[in-house]
Amino acid sequence: MRHWQRVTPLSAALYPVSLVFGAVAALRRALYANGILRSQRVGAPVVVVGNIYVGGTGKTPLVLWLARFLAAHGRRPGIVSRGYGGSAGHPSEVRSDADPARVGDEPLLLARRSGCPVWTGRDRVAAARALLAAHPACDVVISDDGLQHYRLAREVEIAVIDGARRLGNGLLLPAGPLREPASRLETVDAVVVNGESMKLVGSRFHNLRDPQRTASAEDFRGKRVVAVAGIGHPPRFFAHLKRLGIEFEPRAFPDHHAYKPLDIAFEGADAVVMTEKDAVKCAAFASDKHWMLPVEAELDARLGELVLSKIRSAPKP
Repeated sequence: MRHWQRVTPLSAALYPVSLVFGAVAALRRALYANGILRSQRVGAPVVVVGNIYVGGTGKTPLVLWLARFLAAHGRRPGIVSRGYGGSAGHPSEVRSDADPARVGDEPLLLARRSGCPVWTGRDRVAAARALLAAHPACDVVISDDGLQHYRLAREVEIAVIDGARRLGNGLLLPAGPLREPASRLETVDAVVVNGESMKLVGSRFHNLRDPQRTASAEDFRGKRVVAVAGIGHPPRFFAHLKRLGIEFEPRAFPDHHAYKPLDIAFEGADAVVMTEKDAVKCAAFASDKHWMLPVEAELDARLGELVLSKIRSAPKP
């Protein structure tokens, strides 16, 4: 929402409501901090990758990077996610051929890319326990989002900030975009800024109908290209395409948009390019002119070493 990026008459009018929201959020944090409400351990160390900003900030690429880092250092990670946008409410495993309408777009992407077991569920404690029961070899759980899900005990908290939007106008919902005040960032183990301490790289496009068929930015020169993005901050994807030297017509959709064939049927377009997250929902009705751009996160290995150190010192289950 535009009024979330600066203080406007609308955000000012909503400010009293944000004070109530902040008071409720602070009370809830205090109840967990003082043991009145109890956080629950699940039987393995938990690493939470989340944010205080509503909407996408780049958590999924970081979760993928972290899962691979931990696996490369001898750990056996599993991933839990709420499955936002999916219809499955109870804990369930996400397989690579799952229906994104049921499990959610991000969990399906994680299942296809991570090489780890992935489970979804609105109750992350129940989802984590179900994952560990089904995959007892897992020795660490990564929670995709869930920074405010205090019932899930955790050893590590990583907060992700979008480098372009930062904290918006700095106000809490609904006057601003924040789930918790900026001071919450002082209590996490690491803050990762997407676009600064974390870079997203990728330049090879894959065809949705035939993923083995690839293309470079040069292959789109002189063609009418439409770029589709239904992510938390579409301008981030569009800026990436511009850096690759592609000329295109941008088409932004809401985050977690449930695509229909007509949404990506651009008459006269030679190519339609999209994020990998969008592609998992569009592949079933894509044509040979539809392409996705996978990206990888680049981070300092010290973040992974911090996580390893924290989970090694975690109490035994």
